[in-house]
Order: sequence, then structure tokens, then C-alpha cells
Amino acid sequence: MDYTVIKVENISKQYRLGNVGTGSLSHDLNRTWHKMRGKEDPYLKIGEANDRAVKGTSDYVWALQDINFEVKQGEVLGIIGRNGAGKSTLLKILSRTTTPTTGQIKIKGRVASLLEVGTGFHPELTGRENIFLNGAILGMNKAEIKSKFDEIVDFAGVERYIDTPVKRYSSGMYVRLAFGVAAHLEPEILIVDEVLAVGDAEFQKKALGKMKDVSGKDGRTVLFVSHNMASIENLCNTGILLSDGKINSIGKSKEIIKKYLDVNTVQSNNLKDNKNRKGNQQIKFTKVSLIDDDTGLEISELQCGMNCRIRLHFVKQETDLKNAIIGIGINNQYDQRVAFMSNELISKSIDITDSLEDYIDFTILKLPLTIGFYNLTLFCSVNANISDWIQNGFQFHIISGDFYKTGKNAPDNNGSVLLDYQIHTS
Repeated sequence: MDYTVIKVENISKQYRLGNVGTGSLSHDLNRTWHKMRGKEDPYLKIGEANDRAVKGTSDYVWALQDINFEVKQGEVLGIIGRNGAGKSTLLKILSRTTTPTTGQIKIKGRVASLLEVGTGFHPELTGRENIFLNGAILGMNKAEIKSKFDEIVDFAGVERYIDTPVKRYSSGMYVRLAFGVAAHLEPEILIVDEVLAVGDAEFQKKALGKMKDVSGKDGRTVLFVSHNMASIENLCNTGILLSDGKINSIGKSKEIIKKYLDVNTVQSNNLKDNKNRKGNQQIKFTKVSLIDDDTGLEISELQCGMNCRIRLHFVKQETDLKNAIIGIGINNQYDQRVAFMSNELISKSIDITDSLEDYIDFTILKLPLTIGFYNLTLFCSVNANISDWIQNGFQFHIISGDFYKTGKNAPDNNGSVLLDYQIHTS
């Protein structure tokens, strides 16, 4: 029967910007004076949400605020959110590498964590010595560690360097061995941050497979933070979405990923004042929106394999414009053209005869682009005269997705195109 192994109750974490520790001497003395009189810390009453994009008025920020959740034995929990949402801070508190400002956590079982490259390793010790050191920290005896030693080394693929000090390891070797140690020394709870991104594609696949085995076959609990939505969807049965240090929602991983895409809304690029354009401005692009075709909501990122729309907003000088050609060029981060769409290519005529302000949607079914940043070039002509032409006028990001619906991540070939194909044998 499943039971609760992690219980987080009203966790909050406050930091003072620009200072190490609690802050200035006067603040420390003030805190101590309040504590001696049995009163609340005066600085807990101040502070702002941790929105990194906004200049605040307080020196204090809440990296986390009022976090509550439970994790059952054998559950794989994915934690997602944009950069600065508080994911890593939460994992550090759960790993007990930092303490919460308020609240408490209850954990049942041994915890192994991999929060950053080299976590728990002593750089002067060899790989072999670090394996035994980490095992001892987890409470294992020498015989138990020895029984797992060969399996760890084989998984990490660092046998040739096992007696070399880890300070001479590459970041990839470091994380391979660190993950091998964390996953094989039988902790009841495994906590993994985004560090797997350091490894190559082969290692990431092995690591994800091992985490599945750890939870599925061994019944251990895994907490996993990643920006790779396909990995979260395929590995995790439950998800938590963090926004500005607070829990936005908890639920099934697929629903949480959808929520993440929906709530990550941004103001569309304002193209009205863009100077890098050509044309007579009979039709003038004003902004671009990315739309989730399933929900109709505007989003900030697209996911590989999703149905989406690229919406071009424009104004025009006249209400009756015929034979318009509108096109979108998509370039990858290396400025290579990977896709192009226009109404002319599909023989669809566009006569713009309504109001002076309008938009047009380009609907893409099963988005075939892989992870990366892309730029849009926008083009419009009316009666063979260029009306508006903006090169690289809008940038957007595509995150990983299960394009082929096979449970496998789409390859992370930045800027490439996936083909929806079939294979037939004789």
C-alpha cells in the first residue's frame, strides 16, 4: 500500500538581495531582539514575489511562498516552471542543503540528490573514493557499496578514469558518475535537477530509463525538475507547476504541461515601431501571437508536435484590398530557413475587405520543428507590390514534445524538421 514519504507544509523561503546570510548586522540584531522577546521575525512581514523581470522596491524577495504538497511512495513527481520560479530552491530545501524560512518538511527514507554537477563529490578524491564516500553518507556499509560498485561504474562509463581525481573529469563524466551513484545506492527518494542536460543524448536516455526502473520496479520515489516537457510527460505521473515562487497547480503531468504552456503568456512583439521593414505599408504588421489551437489561448512557447497557430495582426490603409499574398519564413537560431508558409503556395486567395484592423492565422498541425529558438520573417504584398516585409521580426522558442506519440522524446537537433512518415516492409 502506498504511503506518504514527503509532506511539505507551508514552506516559504526568503532571501535578501545582494547579501550573504541574513543581511546586515543591524538586521541580525533586530531579528535577535524580536526573538528574545518571543515576537515574530519583523522581516517576514515584508518582501515581494520573486519576479526576476520586474524591478522591485524591497531588498527582500520570497523565492518560495506557502508551498504545500504530499508525495506518495513510488510516485514520480515532475516540477516545472520558467526560470526563477523557485524549482531549484524547493529541491535544495527537500535535500536539506538549505533550510526554509518558515514551514516544515517531513521525509521518510534516505534521500539522494543530484542538484548540480559534482553535488556531494570531493574534487580531490578519485571516482572510486567518491562512490564509497557517498554510500557512507547514505548510511550504507562497505559490503553494500561493493555489491553495487561495478554496476555504477558500468552505468557511468568511466571505468578507465575511476582511480583519477574527479576534479580532472569533464562535466559530462562528472554528472554520469554522480547520477550513477545517486540512482544505484538504493535511496528511498531520488531528487534530480536539470543537471541531466549536461550529458549527451545516450546518457540522458539511460538516465531516464534508470529513473523509470527506480520508481516502477523498485518502488522508490523520484522528484524530477526539467525544462524538457517530453521527459516530464513520459516519466512523471504527477506534476507541479511553480510560478513566481508559488504553486500554480498540481495534477497529472500532461495536464500540468498544458497549463504551463497556457499560463506562460506574454505580450506579443510589438511591430508597430519596427524600423527594419520595407514596403508601402498599405498593409502593416503590428504584432505576432502564438496560439494553442486546442484551447485558443495565447502562449509564449510552442511544443514540438502540438497543433498551434501563428497569428499575424495588421492594420491597413484601405478597407478594400484584393489579391494579397501573406507569407511567413521561419529561420532557426543559425539563421537557416527551415520552413515557409504563404497563402499563395496553397492557392488560397485573400481579399481584405473588412475593417482597417484585423489578423490572419496560419494553423500548423503537429508542429514538426525540434527544440530551439526560431525567428519569423513576415511578408505581405498587394497586387504584386510589397506592402510590408520584416526580416527576423519575432522570436519564439520550441520545447521538446512526443511528436511521434511513441513515448519517446523527439530528438534534440536544434533547428531541424521532423517528418511524419511510415515504414512498410515487403
